[in-house]
Amino acid sequence: MTQDDVLVETVDGHIGLVTFNRPAKLNALNYDTVRLLDEALTGFEDDPAIRCLVITGAGEKAFSAGADIHEQVDFSPEEYQDRLERRAQFLWHLANSAMPTIGAINGLAYGGAAALATTLDIRVGCERSKFRFLGASYGRMNSTWSLPLVVGWAAAKELLFTARVVSPEEALQLGLLNKVVPATELRAAALEMAGQIAANNPETVRGLKEILHADIGATLADMYANERRAATTTHRPGPPQEAFADFLTRRGDGKA
Repeated sequence: MTQDDVLVETVDGHIGLVTFNRPAKLNALNYDTVRLLDEALTGFEDDPAIRCLVITGAGEKAFSAGADIHEQVDFSPEEYQDRLERRAQFLWHLANSAMPTIGAINGLAYGGAAALATTLDIRVGCERSKFRFLGASYGRMNSTWSLPLVVGWAAAKELLFTARVVSPEEALQLGLLNKVVPATELRAAALEMAGQIAANNPETVRGLKEILHADIGATLADMYANERRAATTTHRPGPPQEAFADFLTRRGDGKA
């Protein structure tokens, strides 16, 4: 394992880019790969200039084939349980980060990588993007808390119970992918979307994510109350002269 197995970059000053860089291993997620992703996320969270994170994989075959099984079989039972717990903490950190996250799914995303992908806010795919939620095939549970929020209960049950391959076309239909572009345009498309996010008010974008997460399982009335509470307290808007300064500048006095 080297630092080069996870590439960390800053793009256009406001976008963090993390690349799983083990293409010969189909970007399999060994413990150190996930740890380095977690460290990169922490670094970007601590940098006020970074407003969005994009995660992708190197090569033309895989976003990631999932957990590195070869590594896991070499652990003692105690080491294995410890690593599982730490990986779970890393995954929760990614899922619960205030920073908007985008997955550029450049190839297959199987097993643990499929689970990781469902914790991201947005997923952009290409003709090579495929998903498999493999837990049932090897006696492990994952994605039960994240996948239903993306594709709905019925589809999540099918994908988890069958562990079958999901094509990019079906993934787009289910909402597992937000959009599909040619593979040659994937990186640019993901970065363009990240740039659109980064161009907005960062506190508001993070506030929107916070509310959306808080609304999971809430009643409609509670969801409305959460938004009103944020709009009048922590994310209370400034005066119109400030909020619409660019618009007023373009339109003169802002009148139609």
